[in-house]
Amino acid sequence: MLSQADCPTVFAHLAVALAAGGLIGLERSYHGRPAGFRTHTLVCMSSSLLMLVTLLHREWFDAGADTVRIDPTRMAQGVMTGIGFLGAGVIMQEGLSVRGLTTAASIWITAAIGILAGVGLYGGVAIGTLLTLGTLSVFRWIENLMPALLYAHHVVRFRREATMPEPALRALVGEHGFTIGNLSYRVTDNGRFFEYRMVIRTRHAANAERLARTLSGLDSVVAFAIAPTGD
Repeated sequence: MLSQADCPTVFAHLAVALAAGGLIGLERSYHGRPAGFRTHTLVCMSSSLLMLVTLLHREWFDAGADTVRIDPTRMAQGVMTGIGFLGAGVIMQEGLSVRGLTTAASIWITAAIGILAGVGLYGGVAIGTLLTLGTLSVFRWIENLMPALLYAHHVVRFRREATMPEPALRALVGEHGFTIGNLSYRVTDNGRFFEYRMVIRTRHAANAERLARTLSGLDSVVAFAIAPTGD
C-alpha cells in the first residue's frame, strides 16, 4: 500500500508528466493530427506511472537485497517497446504519401519524457519538453523556408480516340515547371479511356495549381489528379 509520505512524490511526478505530455499534444492537436492532446498526455502519464512501479518497489515487493536485484532500466525498455505499437498505429499510407511519421516520433519521445518524470528527473523533463516543442514548431518554420522539391503523383485520363501523344504531354508538363519520373500507361473501362500515370516534381508548389488550371481547360482530358506526397 502506498504510504502517505509517498503520495506527494507520486502526485508531483504525474503532474509533471501531465504538463509535459499536454504541451506536446497541444502542438499536435493544433496541426490537426489524429494523435493529439489527450493521446500524448496519456502516453506521458502512463510512462511515468510504470516507472513509479519500479521507483516505489519497496512499497509492494518485500524482498531483501540479497534475494532480488531490481533493474529499473528493464521497465523503461518495456515502455518503449509498447510505444512502438502505438506509434505504428498513427502512420498511414495514402498512395505515395506516408503520413503520421512525425506524430509517431512525438509519441515516442513523449514516452521517454514520461519515463524521466516517473523517476523524478525534472530537469530532463523540462529540457526534453522544450526541445521537443522547438523541434515540432521552429523546425517546421525552417522547413518551410528551405528550398525543397515538391513530388506529386499525377494521373491524366483521355478518351481513347483523343489521347494526347506522350511527347506533347511531356512538353505540357515541362512548360509548367515539372519533370517526369516513373511514367506508366493504362487502358481502362474496356478500352474506352487511356491513362498516363507518373511522378512529377517541381521546386515551386504554385506550379501544381497552374498545371491543374491548364488541364481543366483541355476538352480531351476526361479526368486528372495531382496528389502531393509527403508526411
